[in-house]
Amino acid sequence: MSVPPQPPPTPQPAAPGLRTGTLTTADISFFVVSAAAPLTVMAGVAPIAIMLGGIGAPAGYLLAGITLTVFAVGFTTMSRHVGHGGGFYAYITRGLGRPAGMGAALLAMLGYNGMEIGVYGLLGSASQDTALALFGVEIPWLPVSLAGLVLIWYLGYRSIDFGAKVLGVLLVAETGILLLLAGGVLLDGGASGLTFDSFTPPNVAVPGMAAVLACAFAAFTGFESTAIYRREARDPRRTIPRATFIAVAFLGLFYAFIVWTVIQAYGSDKVVQAATDDAGGLFFAAITTYVGAWAADLMHVLIVSSVIASLLAFHNAINRYTLSLTEEGLLPPVLGRIHPRHRSPYLAGAAQTAVGAVVVAGFALAGADPYTQLLLWVNTPGMIGLMALQLLAAAAVLCYFRRIRHREGVWRTVVAPVAAVLLLGAAIALVTANVELFSGAGTATNILLVSLVPAVFVLGLALALRLRRTRPEVYARFAAEPDGETPAAREPAAL
Repeated sequence: MSVPPQPPPTPQPAAPGLRTGTLTTADISFFVVSAAAPLTVMAGVAPIAIMLGGIGAPAGYLLAGITLTVFAVGFTTMSRHVGHGGGFYAYITRGLGRPAGMGAALLAMLGYNGMEIGVYGLLGSASQDTALALFGVEIPWLPVSLAGLVLIWYLGYRSIDFGAKVLGVLLVAETGILLLLAGGVLLDGGASGLTFDSFTPPNVAVPGMAAVLACAFAAFTGFESTAIYRREARDPRRTIPRATFIAVAFLGLFYAFIVWTVIQAYGSDKVVQAATDDAGGLFFAAITTYVGAWAADLMHVLIVSSVIASLLAFHNAINRYTLSLTEEGLLPPVLGRIHPRHRSPYLAGAAQTAVGAVVVAGFALAGADPYTQLLLWVNTPGMIGLMALQLLAAAAVLCYFRRIRHREGVWRTVVAPVAAVLLLGAAIALVTANVELFSGAGTATNILLVSLVPAVFVLGLALALRLRRTRPEVYARFAAEPDGETPAAREPAAL
């Protein structure tokens, strides 16, 4: 009895993945610079830097930019050898080993979640200020923050190129209003003529410069996230390094230029007193004087849009970290589902939004202030966590190139990484020594906030050791290179 031939099995459609080859250098730069929220940083933090460090504050932003450029030299060199899309933890795994890599992965989740969720408090606070300034009405902050959560979820749910377009528009608007202010000051010649006293050694080498540098390094937060978009970038071996250097160079030069022009607006002899008297109104008063009251009103509105841009940039970064950790087997597989049409990690975005809603609602129920507590307390460990990731990545670059054969130069693989380790270590020391500037809290609270960073890293080390013993297959494939990478990118991860 013959058996009729069976039809071949119907091939199952492949699961949807991220939209590859979509993001250009400009798109990734928009994500990175938007995360830093230039308008919010300038109008909200730069006056404090001037108040503490005097007219030498612009030089502090340049020094921070130079430090991070040195870091980017080694980081972008290593990006040519690492094909993994998991961001910093993949680099740290290559150079310092899987335990350090898992510690870095958890640290990244703390850092990016802390930077985003805290900013929902700023969204509520900034919206309150804008409504009061423009319409003379007081609005509750919680509904605004919750509405922001829904908006950011939707924008993250849509395709990555849609998000890039939104960020491009918002970033042009917020940088445009600052350039409008600068143009008004330069055309008018400032309060008493244009001078470059801000960059002379006596005004830079002042005791308050340590606090200025702490503020300046915080203003670059998020610039390192270029590597997260590797899988969605066009020609990532070129796009990622270019976007990294563009972002850090733009931020360093732009921040220094804008702070210098505001000093010229008031005059070197009067700006410190003006910042002391009304730090929050320093930029608004300047743009009212040199451009017009309408520009100050527009600046109020654009600060809100600047906050929204920052939230979206961090939200997208968190979603891609979550996706990577799901693929590593460290998070539930359901979080790794990709939307079939938008090609976005939509369930990771929904989970992150839910976490944000819980934290925001918890602070509100406790009667916390949206700015001095929700923003500052949640942002502080996030900021220090991301700086710690940069330090670990710089050390990983140095160790990685000592372990493999390569044709990269000594400047890129030894000198720059060593300098980056020293400079970033000093930057973290400055930030932690001046942590009260960022948290606005007392000693006990500050100790707790700073301690979260090493505690989370140690938790990651413990998780790695446990996985090595109980789930060796998960441990072995952690941060493994995808198929199709070059031999240089296939160097084995450290043990």
